[in-house]
Amino acid sequence: MKRHEIKSDIAWATPTQIKVHGLDLCSEIVGVVDFGQMAFLEIFARLPSANEARMFNAMMVILVEHGITPSSLATRMTYCGAPEAVQASVAAGLLGLGSVFVGSLDNAAKMLQDALPDPQASVDLKEVAANIVSAYRGRHEIIPGIGHPFHKPIDPRTPALFKVAQETGFRGRYVELMENIGAEASKQYGRPLPVNVTGAMAAIASEFKLPWKMCRGLAVAARAVGLVGHIIEEMRQPMAEEIYYRIEHEATEHSRPRE
Repeated sequence: MKRHEIKSDIAWATPTQIKVHGLDLCSEIVGVVDFGQMAFLEIFARLPSANEARMFNAMMVILVEHGITPSSLATRMTYCGAPEAVQASVAAGLLGLGSVFVGSLDNAAKMLQDALPDPQASVDLKEVAANIVSAYRGRHEIIPGIGHPFHKPIDPRTPALFKVAQETGFRGRYVELMENIGAEASKQYGRPLPVNVTGAMAAIASEFKLPWKMCRGLAVAARAVGLVGHIIEEMRQPMAEEIYYRIEHEATEHSRPRE
């Protein structure tokens, strides 16, 4: 059986030099390329244009922080129990990113890319959106990228992202389809169901031609930075131990004998 060649084109190193996607790390990247541009380089194997860099940075920074959430709580509680393993605390928070919090980005991107495999195709996006919403409603499934448990009647992050998309040339057919899905969902369900931030990111990631299977990685990379911030605050201003003690007391209070 013929074996495949073991090869990576991402980076290589010698005793005196490190190359990343063809660029010298020390002379062409360090002090020249910012964190967002570096993330873009790793994902797309090239540096971004000015508009690409602005749009990509907007996508990444908007998911870094969202306060006390299940993921940040998981990070804080893990740090409380294992302060010697910061990486485990960050990982604990990231493991909680899924279909409900942050991680719905890939599901929303799949929905868009499956419905519109060719963004240049001459199709009625309102009709496509109506069919998508009807299909999800018929299956009694939550439409990814639509609605938010806290931000109502709109997710303020969505218009902020779409504004940058308009200014940078990324307000294309996927963004239009996502907006139509939100409008159609609100119509069919009879209540405000706006496009949320992961739906907006999914649309813009699709404009970048990023495969849907990779889209959750953007959310994970962005939120990891925020979770480091939560660990630093937990060190200075701890809350995890108090949460633990309070829940232990309240959760078991009913089983304790009355005095």
